[in-house]
Amino acid sequence: MKLSGRIKPLSYLKAHALDVFRSLSESGEPLVVTHNGEAKMVLQDIKSFERGQETMALLKVLALGNRDIEAGRIEPASDVLKRLRTKNVRA
Repeated sequence: MKLSGRIKPLSYLKAHALDVFRSLSESGEPLVVTHNGEAKMVLQDIKSFERGQETMALLKVLALGNRDIEAGRIEPASDVLKRLRTKNVRA
């Protein structure tokens, strides 16, 4: 995704807030807002934000799993399933 066409100064946001809201909702692309020529914030619609958060959570789970593998904290799936079945029978 190229952000260069999605950069606007804060004054634009103030003057065109409704248009910006509509554009964010329709396109799903973020908007970079600048203040005094410097990028200060990124605005995005809630659906895109939620998708990003879900993606980050999944990536974190994968990273934690990779750390466990590298640290040798693994066991065969058959052993795990056997243990779980045993616990369920006792319950």
